[in-house]
This record gives sequence, C-alpha cells and structure tokens, in this order.
Amino acid sequence: MFKPRLSVITVVYNNVQDIERTVKSVIHQTYDNIEYIVVDGQSTDGTLDVLYRYQIVFSQFISEKDAGIYDAMNKGLALATGDYVIFMNSGDEFYATDTVARVFATELNADIYYGETEMIDANGNSLGQRRHQAPQQFTWRSFKYGMSISHQAIYIRRALTQPYNRQYALSADIDWILQAAKQARKIVNVHAYVAKYLVGGMSKKKHRQSLLERFAIMRQHYGLLPTLFNHAVIAFNLGWYWLLHRRTND
Repeated sequence: MFKPRLSVITVVYNNVQDIERTVKSVIHQTYDNIEYIVVDGQSTDGTLDVLYRYQIVFSQFISEKDAGIYDAMNKGLALATGDYVIFMNSGDEFYATDTVARVFATELNADIYYGETEMIDANGNSLGQRRHQAPQQFTWRSFKYGMSISHQAIYIRRALTQPYNRQYALSADIDWILQAAKQARKIVNVHAYVAKYLVGGMSKKKHRQSLLERFAIMRQHYGLLPTLFNHAVIAFNLGWYWLLHRRTND
C-alpha cells in the first residue's frame, strides 16, 4: 500500500480565534502517517493556551519570535522529515477528515498532488470556489495568469522543496511552488476539493505590495515581455469576471 509520510506544517501568530479549528482539521485526519509540526511566533493573545492543550499530539512544536511568516514557514520546513509536505496555516483546514487518505489513493509516487479549494469566512461559512480554478494539468507555466492552486491545496515531495525566498514578504509561496514544479516529473490532479482557505490574509490587506511582488516573481520565471502580456490578460479577465457577476447580482 502506498502510504508516504506527510509533514503538515502550521504556522501561527496571535490567532486564537482560528487556531483550534486548524489543529482539529489535522489531527482528525483518518490517514495515520502524518507528522504534525506547529510553529508559533510567540503569541500573546491566548493562542499558546490552545496549543498547549494539543501539544501531546504534535510531532514538533516551537514557540519563538520570528522575522515574518516565511521565516516561520522555513523553520517548519527545516524540521520536516516526511516524504511530502503541505502547509495548513492557522485558519485553514483540510476539506474533510479523509482528505489526505483520498489524495494519496489517487495515484502512486507523484511529485506533486493538487486539488480545489473552498473559500470560507471568519465564521467558517462557505464562500464558494476560488475565482482561479485549478488547471486540469498543472505545470510551472500554469501560474502565468495567476496563482491557480492555493497553498493549502498542494502536496509537494519534500525532496523538491527549498527554503522560501524571504525577499518576498507576501508572495514567496508562488515562487516556492514554481521552483518545485519546475523539477517535478509527475503532477497529479486529484479532481476534488482538498482544502478550505480562510480569506482576508495579509496579501489582501497589503494588496499593492502583493501585486508588485507577484509581478517580480512572474518576471523572474516567465520573462518581462510575456509577464506584461499575461498581466494585460489578467486585467481583462478580472474586469470581465466582475462585470458578469455585477450583472448577475443586479
């Protein structure tokens, strides 16, 4: 039976309202070969009280100051020993209790597994599917029109990963996935919802900075002229999307 070890990494800082939901999502998985790593940024709002209640089920747990989310994620990645790795950060969840088992039952020995993501609000209510649907067949070129797979919905063979590039404060996850995808030989679409994503992160709050970082990453991977053209397509598609939905709401 194909039963690789999965390193699930959760990073959190002062998010007492959401962290328990994320932890329960991980520890209630029916798949029994999970290494759970939790990295806390020395929270002061009660988050640590929640984490201490579950500490016995964590494979690794650290709480110390960090230099931002990607510094914390790099700490988690350095502790990981699994065959595959996925980040399920505070506020996010696996889609169902059997999600991990179903992902690895799809096909054997893929370098990357991915699926769809459901958006949820702060109360856990569904906001539907992300505007960017996961591509039928993902390659490193698939992000040229935007990040079509969410960070919570992609399982990557750990041997293909590298530390997050901390020159990007908000969008290093895009670069991280692209770097791994360039090395991957077998990428599998599981054709199912695999994650729930809590909307309203820092990339939304600092939207302009996020967009500038994303442009720089796309330019690095795809070149300047293709990136300019692709962003024109993105702008057109976004305008058309909002126009259609405004008409539907009207």
